[in-house]
Amino acid sequence: MANLFNTLGIGYSGLSAAQVAINTTGHNIANAETEGYTRQRVINEAAIPLSTTSGQIGNGVRVLDIKRVFDNFVFDRYASVSADKEYSDFEMKTLEELSSYFPEIDGVGIKADLAAYYDMWQTFADNPDNDAIKIALAKQTESLTNHIKDTQDQIIALQQEVNSQLELNINQVNEIAAQIAELNLSIDTAESAGTFEASDLRDKRNVLERSLARLIGADVNQGQLEANIQIDSNSNTKTGSYTISVNGFNIVDGSTYHPLRIDKTKSEYGFFEVSYERQDGTLIPLEEELNGGKIGAIFDLRGRALDDTTGMPTDGIIQTVVAQFDAFAKGLIESTNNLYAQSNTTSMQSNIVPLNVGDALLSSNLNIHEGAFDVIIYDVDGNEVARRTINIDAGTTMSGVAGSNSIQAQITENKDDNGDLNGNNDVDDFMQFNFQPSATGELRLELNIDAASKAQGYTFSIADNLKTNEFSSGSNFAGAIGLHRFLDGKNARDIKINADLANNPTTIRAGYSTSSGDNRVALDMVQQQFEKYDFAVGRDNYNSSIYGMFDVSATYVGITTNSAISRNETISTQFNATELEYNSITKVSIDEEMTNLIKYQTSYGAAAKVITTVDQMMQTLLGIKQ
Repeated sequence: MANLFNTLGIGYSGLSAAQVAINTTGHNIANAETEGYTRQRVINEAAIPLSTTSGQIGNGVRVLDIKRVFDNFVFDRYASVSADKEYSDFEMKTLEELSSYFPEIDGVGIKADLAAYYDMWQTFADNPDNDAIKIALAKQTESLTNHIKDTQDQIIALQQEVNSQLELNINQVNEIAAQIAELNLSIDTAESAGTFEASDLRDKRNVLERSLARLIGADVNQGQLEANIQIDSNSNTKTGSYTISVNGFNIVDGSTYHPLRIDKTKSEYGFFEVSYERQDGTLIPLEEELNGGKIGAIFDLRGRALDDTTGMPTDGIIQTVVAQFDAFAKGLIESTNNLYAQSNTTSMQSNIVPLNVGDALLSSNLNIHEGAFDVIIYDVDGNEVARRTINIDAGTTMSGVAGSNSIQAQITENKDDNGDLNGNNDVDDFMQFNFQPSATGELRLELNIDAASKAQGYTFSIADNLKTNEFSSGSNFAGAIGLHRFLDGKNARDIKINADLANNPTTIRAGYSTSSGDNRVALDMVQQQFEKYDFAVGRDNYNSSIYGMFDVSATYVGITTNSAISRNETISTQFNATELEYNSITKVSIDEEMTNLIKYQTSYGAAAKVITTVDQMMQTLLGIKQ
C-alpha cells in the first residue's frame, strides 16, 4: 500500500533525475569546445509502479542511461572525407612548393638562361677569336648549369623532406593504434556490466579513429549497430568486436595492436620502406597498400617502389620530375659534348665508362646508337690530312685485337685512309688508343696524338656521321662517353662546365680546326637548340628539342599542381558539408543546453516541492498525535 514515505521517495527520485540531467547539461556546456566531444542526453523511465487495491500507483522515475547523440553512418563519412582532405591538403601544399621552383616567366627561369646561353654561342660564332666572348660564354654556361643544379637540388630536398615526414607519420600511426587498443580495454571494462555506455571514452576513441583516418586512411570495423531512437531519430552507435584495418591489414584488433615497421637500411639515399609484421615474423611490404590519408599522399609524391639496385624511387610525382629534369640535363650534356668533340685537340679522355673490356657497346646502358663516326686529323695550319670512319653495330666492343669488331681495332688498323699509297699519313699513324683499367679499377677511353705528331702541331677531332641532316641521327659515341667535354656531369645534379674550360675559358674552341675564323662548332651549338633528340624517362620516351624537354618538366609540374588545387577545392567543399552535418548531430549547442538547464532547474524545484509538501503532511500528522 502506498504511503507518505512512498510519496517522499517519488519526490527524491525526481530530485535525483533532475540532478543527473543538470549534471549532464553542465558537462555538455563545459565541453562545448572540446574536440570530438559528443553531446549527451539522459534517458529516463517511470519506475515500477506499486500494485494496490486502488490500482497501479506511480513510484517515481529512474535514470536508465546517459548516451551520446551520435550517428555512426555520418561519422564514417566524416572520417573518410577527412582522410581525403588530409591527402589533398598535403598534396596541394607540396606541389605548390614544387611549382615555385619553375618560375618560367619572361626573363626569369632556366628557359631564359638557356636562351641567353644559345645567344652567347651566336655571339661567339660571330666573333670566334675573341677571348672576351669566350670568357662571357663560360660565365653564361656556369649560370645556366648552376641554375639547373640548384633547381634539381631543391626538388630532391623536397623529396627528402617528404620522405622524412613518412617516418614521423608512421610512428604517429603506431602511437595512436596503441592508444586505441588501450581505450578498447577501458571501454570493455566500463561497459562489461552491459548497463551503461562509456560515452566519454568512446568520444576519445572517435577522435583517435579520425586522426588515424587522416594519417593513413584506416577503416574501423565493428560487430553490430544499435539505434538510439530515444535520444534522436538519427542516433546510432556500433558495438561488439572491433578492428581497424588498412587495405585489409589489421593494425588494431580489440585490445591489441600491430605496429607498422619502417626501415631505410636498404636505400643508400635514406628512403624509407614500410612493412606489416605478421605473427610469424614475416614482413609484408605495404608501400603499394597505403593509399589514403597523408601517408598515401607522401607515397604518391615521393614514390612507392624503390629500385633494388639504387634504392631510389621508381615512381611518384616528385621522382617523375627528378627523372625528367635529369633526362633534360643528360640530353643537354651529351648532345653538347657530341658537337664539341668536333673541335680539334691533342688528347681526349672520356668519363668513367661502365663497361667491361669485351662488352658490346649497344648492349650497355650507354646512349650509343648504331651508326658511325669519323676520326679526323688536322695539321698545324688546320688542314684536314686524314679521316677514318669508325663503324658501330650490335657486336662492336670498345677494345679488341687487330681485325676484331672493336673501336680499338678500327682506329689502329694499318689502313690507307687517303688512298695515296703513303703508309705514314693515315689516322693510325697519328693516334694512340688506351682503354685499360686504372689503378683504382676505373675504365676510361683515352685517345691521343702521338708525341712526335703532337710536336709537329697535329691535332684530331671526332665527328658523327649523320644518317640524315638531324644531329640525333648519328652514333652519339663521343657524347655518350664524354670525349672532349664542354660540359661535365651526367645529370641535373652534377652538370657543370668542364673544369679545364672554367679555369681557362680562352681555350674554348669555336671551330673544327685552329684556322682563324673557323666558327663551325659554334654554329652547330646555335643550331642545337632547334634540333630534336630522344629523351628517355623511365618507360616513357620523348622526341623533343632541348627547350621542349624542359617544357615537359615545367608543364608536368604546372598541370599536376593545377589538378591538385582543383581537386582540393572539390574535396574541401565535400568536407565542409560533411563536417557541418556531423556537427549538427553531435556538437553541443549552448542555446539548447541553456534551455535544457532552465527546464531541469524547474523540474528540480518541482520535485523539491513534492518533498516539502510531504514534510508538511507529516507535521500535520504529528500535530494530530499531540
